[in-house]
Amino acid sequence: MQTKELNIQMVDLKKQYQKIKPDVQKEVLEVFESMACINGPKVKQFQEHLQQYLNVKHVIPCANGTDALQVALMALGLKQGDEVIVPSFTYVATAEVIGLLGLKPIMVDVDPDSFNITASIIEAAITPNTKAIVPVHLFGQSCDMEDIMKVASKYELYVVEDNAQAIGTDYFYKDGTSKKTGTIGHIGCTSFYPSKNLGCYGDGGAMMTNDDDLAQKLRTVANHGQSKRYYHDKIGVNSRLDAVQAAVLNIKLSHLDEYNTTRKKAADFYDTVLQGQPSIKIPTRIENSTHVFHQYTLCIKDGKREELQEYLRTKGIPSMIYYPVPLYKQKAFKKYIPDNFELPITEKLCKEVISLPMHSELDEEQLDYICSAVLAFFNN
Repeated sequence: MQTKELNIQMVDLKKQYQKIKPDVQKEVLEVFESMACINGPKVKQFQEHLQQYLNVKHVIPCANGTDALQVALMALGLKQGDEVIVPSFTYVATAEVIGLLGLKPIMVDVDPDSFNITASIIEAAITPNTKAIVPVHLFGQSCDMEDIMKVASKYELYVVEDNAQAIGTDYFYKDGTSKKTGTIGHIGCTSFYPSKNLGCYGDGGAMMTNDDDLAQKLRTVANHGQSKRYYHDKIGVNSRLDAVQAAVLNIKLSHLDEYNTTRKKAADFYDTVLQGQPSIKIPTRIENSTHVFHQYTLCIKDGKREELQEYLRTKGIPSMIYYPVPLYKQKAFKKYIPDNFELPITEKLCKEVISLPMHSELDEEQLDYICSAVLAFFNN
């Protein structure tokens, strides 16, 4: 079969939409018929459905995942110059909001297998000025939250989970109990960007907490700092999830577990075929977390990543590099970084990682073609 007919996408939202099109159209048309476009019943319905799914007391929808992180930090009442620990190997938004608020991002290295920060890495970076930690559940797998929460408790630090890539992931405690990522720290944040495992058809985000007081602060900050209309208690922002996006998310949330299961099956296929190739390190799956595979990310040894990416391109196979530059080497963060600062694991990952197509619509023929092309590159 020709490559064009396979039509391999990094994320195939069109094909996914065709399967839920009647339900989505019905929900969206109800918004247009009612004209309850802002904070209407669809938003409340989605909020309640997500609370039930995550088994969390409060969900506060907002405009996007970056806003979720910003509003969360604003609600904590941190002061300018306070330090917030973040991984160096993540998307810019995680650290961007810290700098935006006049706080100081303290960038730390990550575990070479899970790509996530660990309790020991965090503890080594804590100073008297540290006030919060932002663990990122990168690519769909949880950080070791039990140990991270112990460190946070020991030093009286807030924990804001960046759950943008891991919604639906289960984290398992040592006693066998489990919680969904995003519900373990003081506040959890997520994004509903279209390519996310639970994505809308525009921008969207949410914050989660089990703390009543923090929930009220989050709602206030996200709504112009007002506790009731025209009474503004603090400086806030305007960050809302619109009803059209909530209507889409209402439908897609009912399919989230199905989407995540299908992603895992695709990852299993990749693992089975690629794990024997000595130049490839397949994703590590840690024991105390499920993996929802927002990305399927390989590490390519021997400096051949760029050659592999170009070879795949010639075969009609897209790929992405998340992330090519450590955050501490970005110009935007220069003032926060000491001279000659380097985090070796982050440096290595930025030179080796490459993500293959991963979404809920991949079929076996496409997966076989992708894997065959990857292996052909190394066997040539």
